[in-house]
Amino acid sequence: MRKNIGGKWFFCCFLYLILASQVVEAKKHVLYVGSYTKGVENGLFVYLFNDSNGKLSNLKMPVVSENPSFLAISKDKNFLYAVSEVHTPEKNNSGSVSSYRVDRSGQLNLINQVLTNGADPCYVALSPDGKKMVVSNYSSGTLSFFNVLPDGSISEMIQRIQHEGSGPFPGRQTGAHAHSARFDPIGKLLYAADLGTDEFNVYNDVKGDAPITPASQPFVKLPPGSGPRHFDFSEDGNYIYLINELNSTISVLMRYGNVWKSIQTIKTLPKEYKGENWCADIHLSADGRFLYGSNRGHNSISVFKRDKLSGKLEMVQTASVEGNWPRNFTIDPSGQFLLAANEKSNDITVFRVDEMTGILKYTGIKFSSQSPVCLQFLR
Repeated sequence: MRKNIGGKWFFCCFLYLILASQVVEAKKHVLYVGSYTKGVENGLFVYLFNDSNGKLSNLKMPVVSENPSFLAISKDKNFLYAVSEVHTPEKNNSGSVSSYRVDRSGQLNLINQVLTNGADPCYVALSPDGKKMVVSNYSSGTLSFFNVLPDGSISEMIQRIQHEGSGPFPGRQTGAHAHSARFDPIGKLLYAADLGTDEFNVYNDVKGDAPITPASQPFVKLPPGSGPRHFDFSEDGNYIYLINELNSTISVLMRYGNVWKSIQTIKTLPKEYKGENWCADIHLSADGRFLYGSNRGHNSISVFKRDKLSGKLEMVQTASVEGNWPRNFTIDPSGQFLLAANEKSNDITVFRVDEMTGILKYTGIKFSSQSPVCLQFLR
C-alpha cells in the first residue's frame, strides 16, 4: 500500500515538474508590424507575442511613419530599418528609408531618414556584417545602396543600379520593377528579383568599397509573365526558392558551380481554383524541411514539403488565412507558430505549425491591426 502511495506521489511530482518547466519555457517576443498608413499618422506598431498560447498584445508604442511596408532588423537587434513606400514629387519622386534605435522595452527611436532616390521603395536588407544596406525601389526599377554607420544611422546613397526591360503581363510589366534584393548569407553575392523583367539578377562580391557589378551570370531568366517577387535561401546556400507573383508559382533554383539553374516550377494554388491570385511572401522553416508561400486572392498560405537531397518541393496544404490579402507573413522564433498579415481585412491571424508535417492549423486568434503588410520579430 505504501509503495503505491509513493509511486503516485512520485508521478504527481514528475508531472508537476514537466508542467512547471513548460510554463518557464514560454517566452514573449517583441513583434514589429509595418503597415500602409492611408492617411493615418502612425504606421509602425509594436506588439508582444506569447509563444505558449499564440496570443498578441499591443504594447501601445506606435511610431509615426508613412507606408513602412517593409522592415529589417540588425543582427545585434539594436536597430530597425523601415522603408517609406512613397514617391514624393517635390523630392524627385523618391521614397525614403529610416533608421531606428531599439531600446530595452522594444520602443523605437528615430535616428535618421534618407532618400532612396527611387520611387516606392518596397524592400530593405542588410549585408551579413551589417555594414551595407540595399533598398529595392519598385516603381523606378532601381536598387539603392547605403553604408550603415556604427551608430546605426544610414549614409547618403553610395550607388544606384537601374534595371532595364519589360515583360508580357498586361499593365504590370511595362518596365522594370525591383521587388526585393538580398545579400547571400556570407555576403559574397547580391540577388535581386525584378517583377517587371522576369529576371532574377545576380551581382558580384559586395565586400569592401568597390561598386557592385553584375556577376559572370548576370541573371536567371524566368518564364515570361512570372513576375518574381520574394525569395529565400536554403541553409547550405545551394538552393534559392523564388515566389512569382503574376503566375502563382515557385521557382526552385539550384547552384551548379557558379551557375544557377531552374530545376522545378510548382504552382501555389489548388488545381480547381480558377480565380484571381497574386503571390506575395515566401519563407523556409528553420530546419529547411518545409516551405511556405502566401496567396492574395485565394487568401491562403501554401505549404510544401522540401526534399533536402534534391531541393524539390511537394505541396501538402493550402491553408486559409481566415482573412483577406495576406501580404507578408512570418514564423515566430520558437518555430511553433506562423503569423499572417492580412492587409485588406486589417488583421493578423495566428496558426500553429505541426512539427512533423509542417501543416498549419488555425488557432482561432485574430488580432486587429491597421493594414498590416510586414511582420518582423525582434528576437
